[in-house]
Amino acid sequence: MKQPYTHRIEAMPGVRSLQGCKAYKRELGFTCKAKDVGLDSYVECMETYSFTCPFSVSYAHSHYCRCAARVYMAKKSEL
Repeated sequence: MKQPYTHRIEAMPGVRSLQGCKAYKRELGFTCKAKDVGLDSYVECMETYSFTCPFSVSYAHSHYCRCAARVYMAKKSEL
């Protein structure tokens, strides 16, 4: 699993909000799948049980992640 930006997540503003995120492991980074869909503050959640995540927002038969750190990681991994 390629996670080149994991060390930068710790320094991001609002990283304390990740304490409730079950998909974030300090040593591994994010273990959930997300896809950049061109929105500034959201990425599409690709997990089956995304409705159980506190960062998930449902819209139009899809779920989107609003965790700023997850959005950052998804956008960086698309490059």
